[in-house]
Amino acid sequence: MPTSTKRRSITVTSKRKTNPSAGPVSVVTGAAGFLGSHLTDLLLARGHKVIGIDNLVTGSVQNIDHLAGNPDFRFIRQDVTEFLFLPGKVDYVWHFASPASPIDYLELPIQTLKVGSLGTHKALGLARGKGARFLITSTSEIYGDPLIHPQPESYWGNVNTVGPRGCYDESKRFAEALTMAYHREHAIPTRIVRIFNTYGPRMRKNDGRVVPAFISQALSNKPITIFGVG
Repeated sequence: MPTSTKRRSITVTSKRKTNPSAGPVSVVTGAAGFLGSHLTDLLLARGHKVIGIDNLVTGSVQNIDHLAGNPDFRFIRQDVTEFLFLPGKVDYVWHFASPASPIDYLELPIQTLKVGSLGTHKALGLARGKGARFLITSTSEIYGDPLIHPQPESYWGNVNTVGPRGCYDESKRFAEALTMAYHREHAIPTRIVRIFNTYGPRMRKNDGRVVPAFISQALSNKPITIFGVG
């Protein structure tokens, strides 16, 4: 996630005598975010050693504080747009860092563009240097204000590049293009996933997206807002 912060490695000690696993090593950018933290949990459960990177601009330590004392998890507080230097092997790079809610990327337009461009470049560079597989989380917003519903992958979208949402749409479109350029030029094994509306535990009630808006309004006995034409 964006904005400049000093790189800081946080080492958590455990009172238990445990031995770190010798399994695959995964780097998760945006590890303290809603989706990144759940991915981290899943990877750890599958025997991965996880290095989580997040500058906590939109993520929260509370999403990962249950991992304190886990010898297979290391957290680094760093802006992913800065150079990523990690000693040792890395088998997978999962690029989840980015503001994702309308509230966040409308308040952080430049940082959103930077994490999609510079952040993706740094994450791809890490994957290339380590010979790792790379996966980036894209979004339904790459289709802009779509004229086709539902959107097949063959649809290229209807995007307003100069509108207020353009910072998020274009950052993800560029990130996809850069990922494919690295795949073609450097033969990096890459994957792109376009995530549509997602909700669940650790999501902020004031996230600004449809489902949390419905839930928070219902819990507060407020009228339900129907977005667009419903």
